[in-house]
Amino acid sequence: MAGIKIVTIGGGSSYTPELIEGFIKRYDELPIRELWLVDIPEGKEKLETVGALAKRMVKKARVPMEIKLSYNRREALRGADFVTTQIRVGLLEARAKDELIPLKYGVIGQETNGPGGLFKGLRTIPVILDICKDMEELCPNAWLINFSNPAGMVTEAVLRHSKIKTVGLCNVPIGMRMGVAEMLGVEASRVHIDFAGLNHMVYGLNVYLDGEAVTDKVLDILSAGAELTMKNIVDLGWEKDFIKALRILPCPYHRYYYQTSKMLEEEQKELTEKGTRAQVVQALEKELFELYKNPELDIKPPQLEERGGAYYSDAACSLINSIYNDKRDIQPVNVRNNGAIASIPADSAVEVSCVITKDGPKPISVGDLPVAVRGLVQQIKSFERVAVEAAVSGDYHQAILAMTINPLVPSDTIAKQIVDEMLEAHKDYLPQFFEKTVI
Repeated sequence: MAGIKIVTIGGGSSYTPELIEGFIKRYDELPIRELWLVDIPEGKEKLETVGALAKRMVKKARVPMEIKLSYNRREALRGADFVTTQIRVGLLEARAKDELIPLKYGVIGQETNGPGGLFKGLRTIPVILDICKDMEELCPNAWLINFSNPAGMVTEAVLRHSKIKTVGLCNVPIGMRMGVAEMLGVEASRVHIDFAGLNHMVYGLNVYLDGEAVTDKVLDILSAGAELTMKNIVDLGWEKDFIKALRILPCPYHRYYYQTSKMLEEEQKELTEKGTRAQVVQALEKELFELYKNPELDIKPPQLEERGGAYYSDAACSLINSIYNDKRDIQPVNVRNNGAIASIPADSAVEVSCVITKDGPKPISVGDLPVAVRGLVQQIKSFERVAVEAAVSGDYHQAILAMTINPLVPSDTIAKQIVDEMLEAHKDYLPQFFEKTVI
């Protein structure tokens, strides 16, 4: 049959309506015959709610895209052309633990950085690799487009432990480009940024407006107090002289590394006043799903952009469209480095601007990262590499090593204490660590 088959694992996500909107918008170029939304039985209510909204959206748009709901991943994957993954192993309850437990030890509690990022990776990577095994059997030529966090670590794992073609996606570069456009008072389509680094550790090396370099102008505006952040990261501003010295554009997540003590104070304050970010998101999701249940609703509601991950799904649609149509446009994605960033191993995952072709993304070479940021990026890459091996092997000592070398964790003793408490807290989702005796 003509047309494309796409499978979205984690189809009951609150982000799915954005995905549907993106596919509808591109239908003339991207003729999707079947879109399978797959979830676990525990997510039945959410999947059915989102699935019903998706069907209303497709009906309103009058596109012949069949929406299928399933709790059987293998049934859905057979013959797929593209598979997108947007899973949260342990749901938001697990995220709350990732954010809360580190704070007890005076350490940043955040879902993709520091201890929280490690444990999200330990839970997520085995599940993604199981999906890859099914894909190797049922749709070996399909592309895996992953935007499950921590996306860089997940991409690293798939590149090292699977034969499946994969690309990792993040909304941070999109948010940065849109933020810069707002700072300049122009349409985002006129702004181009050369991105390089790692997921949630990416820098804008050069900024262009209509092809003309405006990096210094943008940094001046940023250092004067302009906002460049995300819904889930508080904007504490930047020290003007620091930004002038750095001379490249930091991403919002760099605040955890360059403003650690202030961010920790802010998290502790937020915990007292509002609870963890996971609890805030639970309230947002509850509101969204109440909206989704309205049988009259047949569009993506604007409230979805209040989620920290807004624009993820649109990025996925753009990427799939560009691969399918060999567009050769430039998009920042997570891929195998292949020498694009000289100071990172060639076989490691990086987040970098790429030319998107029918054969996948081709990283654009940037040479060495500036010496001022190179060490931090290399340290985080070391953390990711060790974390991936801990996730795959269930090696307790590797988990402690990964925790200790993360720059947000102050000592080996605290690293061990956090690992021990978080292993116990997430025991149900970390079977690889409990098949052997933990010493």
